[in-house]
Amino acid sequence: MTIVLQRSIRAALTLWIVVTVVFIATRMSGDPTYHILPPNTPEVKREVLRQQLGLDRPLVVQYVDYLSGLAHGDFGRSFFSGRMVTEMYLERLPATLNLALPSLLLAILIGLPIGTIAAVKPNSPVDRGLMALTFVGQAVPNFVLGIVFILIFSLTLRLLPSGGTGSWPHYILPVLTLGIASIASISRLTRSSLLDVLGQDYIRFVRAKGLPPSKVIIKHALRNALLPVLTVIGLQVGTLIGGAVVVEVVFAWPGAGRLLVAAVMQRDFPMLQFGVLAVAATVIIANVFVDVGCGLLDPGIQARAS
Repeated sequence: MTIVLQRSIRAALTLWIVVTVVFIATRMSGDPTYHILPPNTPEVKREVLRQQLGLDRPLVVQYVDYLSGLAHGDFGRSFFSGRMVTEMYLERLPATLNLALPSLLLAILIGLPIGTIAAVKPNSPVDRGLMALTFVGQAVPNFVLGIVFILIFSLTLRLLPSGGTGSWPHYILPVLTLGIASIASISRLTRSSLLDVLGQDYIRFVRAKGLPPSKVIIKHALRNALLPVLTVIGLQVGTLIGGAVVVEVVFAWPGAGRLLVAAVMQRDFPMLQFGVLAVAATVIIANVFVDVGCGLLDPGIQARAS
């Protein structure tokens, strides 16, 4: 119960910090009336629009009103469409999840075996080759990787579509682009963590009992090595959703990421604030599940936390 309370307090404090920083940053980014109204609009009409949007009031008053709205479940309306930002975001969220979740699954299914193989054969040509590939996967930005994939597989080979949605081939390039960095992170951490575990005395004892190497790795070593990996996987949820913003733009994917990009360009404060808050809440919730999962794998974590 203590660990749940601690996590709840931390989550609430983190969300408050995110809300405050984003609120201040949006107000410092410029006047949205210059994006809503034509350039030659008289200043009198701009002032009227500012009053309608509540932007003429002192910043402190706007901030208090915003927090009051959040407390009542009111996240505001878009400056451009006039619709509730929650409705607009939820309409686009399934497309983003259809991109992020397969990328996460792909990262787990490929990253864990790569890290395990590299740890079992340390400093071998296989290990060096796999780690070199993962280094490249982490170093190349998503948008560069996406553009390269489009040039090779869409424009040159004409095997896969370059953007949009529809059939399963549309998912291949965006999912790969989004998932490669996560594959690299998971595989490198799996290797590092598994190497540490394989050097422990109890692993030597298990091996001395004559158990098959595969059973030693899977049943005894990998379970303990997964604790830090599980933490990284939880963090990858937020990374993938955040990274989906760039990937969605590159592949013309109609998800929440493109909605946030448009909100930034248009100075749509309510939409931008809710989008960042939603991503932050996703990361926090994922970390809560990670804490619970680590507690199940290692009950001593809960005991130390309490």
